Amino acid sequence: MTAVLGIACQAAAQTPSSPTVTLAPASTITLTGRVDSNSPAVWELVDGVETLHLITSTAGQPSLATGIRLARLGPAEPVTFITSPGDGVWMESVIADEGGTWYGYYHNEVPATAQCERPYQTLPRIGAARSRDRGQTWEDLGIILEAPPDWYDCATPNRYFIGGVGDVSVVLDRDSKDLYLYFSQYSRYAAAQGVAIARLAWADRDSPVGKVSVFNDGAWLPPTRTTSEDDDGNVQTTWTYSYGTPLVAVTQPWHDDDPANDAFWGASVHWNVSLQLYVMLLNRTKDEQFTQEGIYVSFATRLDDPAAWTTPMKIVDGGSWYPQVMGIETGEGSDKRASARARLFLGGRSTQFIEFSPK
Repeated sequence: MTAVLGIACQAAAQTPSSPTVTLAPASTITLTGRVDSNSPAVWELVDGVETLHLITSTAGQPSLATGIRLARLGPAEPVTFITSPGDGVWMESVIADEGGTWYGYYHNEVPATAQCERPYQTLPRIGAARSRDRGQTWEDLGIILEAPPDWYDCATPNRYFIGGVGDVSVVLDRDSKDLYLYFSQYSRYAAAQGVAIARLAWADRDSPVGKVSVFNDGAWLPPTRTTSEDDDGNVQTTWTYSYGTPLVAVTQPWHDDDPANDAFWGASVHWNVSLQLYVMLLNRTKDEQFTQEGIYVSFATRLDDPAAWTTPMKIVDGGSWYPQVMGIETGEGSDKRASARARLFLGGRSTQFIEFSPK
């Protein structure tokens, strides 16, 4: 059971509008698909009717539900991959272009069998996919972001991950120039843990492999390309990515001997048209088992700099994984766009409105 901390919560005064956040009771809405990640939503005209398409993911399988609003979604049906990265896929963000093509960004978990002989733990990474039929079928576009090689820990007490990157929220900037990936880092080193930022030019969306740069210590670092040739003469290309500067440094890191943790992870980001600000919700863990300490909110005027975000402020004590704001306006409200009043979803279930206002 979540507990609201007070009637309203005021963000640290690092943005011009110093927003406040209020949670208010609402009738319950439960998404029709099971939820184990961020759940992207896209509006499309279907036979002249504005129709909401919503993707949920669990056990490595995304599913698609449609309806005329959040409370009127049909059953969630598994999507099909024409080509697939293999292993489990959790589709966490979808951006549609003007021609109706969807670009999905997914969390992909590879069992840690080869690295550690631990198939029950994984090494997550981030990939991209494309759909031309409103999310029913997907073509894999490749893995676009991974942790630096060998930055994992086979002795970790972490319940799920030996390292890697994942749990991503992707936002297209307001000029439709760049995609910004807010991703979670689980590498063995404390400096490479927490939520960080990567960038992909929107123009590169159809061929994204090797095109993602990571924000590290004030600079956007492109990946390093390495080529090799196997015994049959086939050339193989490997891309090595930097780790990202975290928005908030981890004070009690993953993978050490101390079972306690203090780390933010699992960002979800939307543009708030009422505040004219970007809003981010975050999970905060307190141990290696991902037990929730709370859910936090942060605000920014821009996407491309960790320093632009306000200090995260708690809005829910404890709570469920994967907090998301969902806009409620027909044809516009989604996980990427909301107004002064929206829905707060925790793990695919909403029992509250979330209300934003300037101070």
